[in-house]
Amino acid sequence: MLKGWQQIATFLGQPASVAQRWAHSGMPVEKRGPYVYASREELNRWLGRESAGEPVQIATESTDLGAEVKRRQHRSQKRAA
Repeated sequence: MLKGWQQIATFLGQPASVAQRWAHSGMPVEKRGPYVYASREELNRWLGRESAGEPVQIATESTDLGAEVKRRQHRSQKRAA
């Protein structure tokens, strides 16, 4: 179980403000007292639904986001051809 916006955001590879915005648009979180909690399994299921069949990659500290963007653009261009 992830506790607090920072842990949830780190799991998602996003800033806490993005995690909070996603929670307002339906991401499964549970408010208990002053804290918010989320299950890794529920978040992964939600991410799968939100991506409409596209594979989801959670960014980590070692993820090269620039390379990922280029790889996805290249894959999209190949599909369009």
